[in-house]
Amino acid sequence: MNVFVPVVLLLMYAGIIMLPAKKMWIALGAAAVLVLGGAVSPGHALGSLVNWNILLIYLGSLVLAELFIYSRVPAFIAERIVERSPSVGVAITIILLLTGLVSAFVENVATVLVVAPIMIEMAKRGKKPLAPLMIGLAVMANLQGTATLVGDPPSMIFANFAGYSFNDFFFKLGKPSIFFAIQVGAIVGGLYFFFYFKSGGKDAHALPPERIVSWVPSLLLLAMIGGLAAFSALSSHGGIHPASGILVLALGLAGLAWLAFLQKKPEDARELVSHLDWGTLGFLVGIFIVVGALSESGALESFARLLARWVGSNLAAGFVAIVAISVLISGFVDNVPYIAAMLPVVAGLAKALQVQPELLYFGLLVGSCLGGNLTPFGASANIVATSLAEKQGSSVTFWAWLRLAGPFTILTTLASSGFIWLVWR
Repeated sequence: MNVFVPVVLLLMYAGIIMLPAKKMWIALGAAAVLVLGGAVSPGHALGSLVNWNILLIYLGSLVLAELFIYSRVPAFIAERIVERSPSVGVAITIILLLTGLVSAFVENVATVLVVAPIMIEMAKRGKKPLAPLMIGLAVMANLQGTATLVGDPPSMIFANFAGYSFNDFFFKLGKPSIFFAIQVGAIVGGLYFFFYFKSGGKDAHALPPERIVSWVPSLLLLAMIGGLAAFSALSSHGGIHPASGILVLALGLAGLAWLAFLQKKPEDARELVSHLDWGTLGFLVGIFIVVGALSESGALESFARLLARWVGSNLAAGFVAIVAISVLISGFVDNVPYIAAMLPVVAGLAKALQVQPELLYFGLLVGSCLGGNLTPFGASANIVATSLAEKQGSSVTFWAWLRLAGPFTILTTLASSGFIWLVWR
């Protein structure tokens, strides 16, 4: 086995942990080292290892998410919910559940930015501390980001590896898929926050009125969801349809054209493009190359055999180990490189145990995505939510985060993984 590639991967991980703000350059630097070291050729790296279809889907969905924020539709809906809720606790719970639903189809950080102004205003009107509201906002967004192909980059990487289409996230082999496992977790998470927020606080009905700018971004978002679903149904080979990335990017470009020309706001369109998460796109390019090279080196197969020997024939032990290890690691390490590296390992373990791979795939996906809720730096949405709270004078310490998000992470992970075990074992 070539040890050069695993060593580069470990150094990349160490760099990401120590300098998370530089993760794009670290990942691209690691990919460049592999190319210069002869582990992979430039043509193979960019032509075969990088999945450009996934990158186009991510880029297009980022644009649509920003336009969705601009439309003020989510804030308008949240305001109406507050007006019709019997108490501030119920209103907060419903808004958190709505946040999750939006996050299933919109990138998590964008979702937090959409709903954060509502939470800030509710904290002021309802005399609630802001920090718990922002923590709840982030963890619910992260939870539902796992539910669909377009919710978060780890879901896209999983879909690419396992050959999952947009529709496969809902039903696969005649069984309810990962979407429904996450909804079980969301129900448990919603109940957790309801009991947390139900007592105390004043009426928060008098939120400032929201005015919808336009329904066009919402229609484009619905067109993306419908188009991806239609492509999945039409795809004869399974997995993500080759035209999916072009569709999502085209819808994003159409939205930018609408903003620049029909809304007559070219400056806003340029600013939107300049503030997109280009760092994550570059990060994904580097991750695709490094993990692709690692897979071809034989290291992952060796690790899968080692893990299979450790769990023996005990499927329950293997499932619990994958979920638990994923939660702990993803609480402190970016889950994109982790899940990309672990998917081939899990596939090898499933083959060694002679079981349906979905059981272990879904356990990995749930553990690695929900584990990001464990700490204030486990996911980008957590960092954004913490920053927004601190700008309003509400400090979010590590232990304050852990006290609220720790039980949430445990409960939602147990609920979602329990559903997966019952349905897919």
